[in-house]
Parts: sequence; C-alpha cells; structure tokens
Amino acid sequence: MASKRDWLEAGLEVLSEEGAPALTIERLCAHLNLTKGSFYHHFGGMARYKSDLLEHFESEHTGRYIDGAESAGDSARAKLYHLLNLVLDDKDTDHDLEIAVRAWALQDAEARALQRRVDQLRVDYLRSLWRELGGSEDDAGPMGRLLYLVLVGAQQVVPPVSAGELKEIYALALRLAPQERRSE
Repeated sequence: MASKRDWLEAGLEVLSEEGAPALTIERLCAHLNLTKGSFYHHFGGMARYKSDLLEHFESEHTGRYIDGAESAGDSARAKLYHLLNLVLDDKDTDHDLEIAVRAWALQDAEARALQRRVDQLRVDYLRSLWRELGGSEDDAGPMGRLLYLVLVGAQQVVPPVSAGELKEIYALALRLAPQERRSE
C-alpha cells in the first residue's frame, strides 16, 4: 500500500504535468497503479485530499526552502544566496508545479487562499532578510516584493528565464543591498 506521502507526491506530479483538472481519484490511482481503496484509506475523499495536497505543497515548496536558508549560517547574505541556490538549482524545484498551482488558484477558492498565504510567507521572509542585511524598513516591503516578483515573472515568461540568467538578475538587484550590519 502506498503511503499518504506517496499519494501527495503523485498529486504534485499530476498537477505539474497535467494541471488541476487531472486531479481525479481515477488519474491518481492510475499514476500509482493502485486501487481506490488505498486512496480512501488515507483521505476519505477528494475534498480531504485536495486540502492535504495544498498543505503538502506549502510545506515542501515554501517551508523546506526557508528552513534550508536558515540553516546556511548567521549571515543574511549567506541565507539569501543559499535560498537562491536552493530555489534555482534544486532538482526537486518544479517550476511547472508553481505555474500549475497559480493557475489552479485562479479557479479554486481553497487553492487561492493557499497561494495568497504562500506568497505572503515568501515575501515576508525576503523582507526579513532585507532587514537583516541592514536595509531600511521603508525599503523592506518593496525589496521583498521585487525579489519575489522577479522569480514569479521569470517562471511565467515563455520560455522561462534560465537559472543562470536569473542568478545574474538577482546579483544585479542585490547590489542595492547595504553592507550587512556587524554585531559588536
């Protein structure tokens, strides 16, 4: 029997490859080559599955990256560059999934609430890193949004901006960052 995580990972794959309309019990069962009984054992129905899938997305595609950045050391600059490397170089980063969740959010209230929460959490984290760098409070909001919007926009254009190009763009944007405060 597949684990709950297996079902959720399968859902993220289906969502990334085929979009939210493909998230059906039948499609998920076919993807895992399992019966509906296994699905119902873990979720009871599609509504619960959808909620759990959205929570899983948030945890894996936001919380994991923030935790990873925080483990990079005490320097805000190190955290920011580590976050950038995690998001751009991680083989588990699925930009198609980000696009699919965003598209789903346009059609579904629960997905929209998740997207709003994820976007806010990501921007808030970037704001906090800007402040840690010594950036002014007045600039923290706009800079947090700028750094995030660069990533979202880079994922949305066709073709998407490559990781190398995006790193160059971020290097340019981060020239605006003040030298980090040193504790005495």
